[in-house]
Amino acid sequence: MFPKTQKGYSYEDCKATADWLQTQTDVRPTVGIVCGSGLGGLADMLKDQVAFNYKDIPNFPQSTVHGHAGRLVFGTLKGRPCVCMQGRFHLYEGYPIQKITLPMRIFKLLGVQTVILTNAAGGLNQDFKVGDIMVIKDHINMPGFAGNNPLVGPNDERFGVRFPCMSDAYDRDLKQLAMDIGQELGYGDFLKEGVYCVLGGPSFETVAECRILHKLGADAVGMSTAHEVIVARHCGLRVIALSLITNLVVTDYDSEEKANHDEVLQTGKQRAKQLEQLVSTVVTRIEPNNNYI
Repeated sequence: MFPKTQKGYSYEDCKATADWLQTQTDVRPTVGIVCGSGLGGLADMLKDQVAFNYKDIPNFPQSTVHGHAGRLVFGTLKGRPCVCMQGRFHLYEGYPIQKITLPMRIFKLLGVQTVILTNAAGGLNQDFKVGDIMVIKDHINMPGFAGNNPLVGPNDERFGVRFPCMSDAYDRDLKQLAMDIGQELGYGDFLKEGVYCVLGGPSFETVAECRILHKLGADAVGMSTAHEVIVARHCGLRVIALSLITNLVVTDYDSEEKANHDEVLQTGKQRAKQLEQLVSTVVTRIEPNNNYI
């Protein structure tokens, strides 16, 4: 278990939070959605909403980043019961990594089977353009190289095994489903596939860092998602993740370009509707038993 003194939460704490939420709403979600920077509009698509501010939910952290509303929204998406995080938590906000990933465990205890994560990311792949949507096929967990992994500490078998496999972290069938739907929607020109690298942030990457990440095989870089994926997979949830390429990273010392958060939010606004359409269509094609139609 994770006593609070070890910066995490025990199974009982997570269960208490899930039970509290279930007394507040009749929605029993099978799909959990996480909205990245500037992508909170995904939650607005839900019908018959019941929303909670993070500060009102027992044991829940609070989002401190502009562009993250800080609400947990329950509802239905084209008839499918969903729960949506309108804003997430990051290492750079000062939270311990176990707290950042707590919502994945809450999702599991609420009955969620599939998690769809979105994020804003910087493009490392030279073929990427601002506004591209990248379906994540794998990740590089840089903080994990230094031992900052959300599963560090005692393991509670009620959540998952001590040494979970990550070679299948991103569900292949869901990934293919997203690519197929993208083609159907006419998104072929800006729908990509690639490897996401997570860094701690909040400073954007230096030129040297961008160069080395590109050489390591990363197609995009950001400050979230991978930690949540690890805990979601530890809990036995199926995962699909999408990056919106909001800026291209600087790999040339002579460049005058500079990464900034406003640019991230602006690109989110421009491409948000198409990303929402992609995610909502994926949700409608996932059967409750995790088969695909």
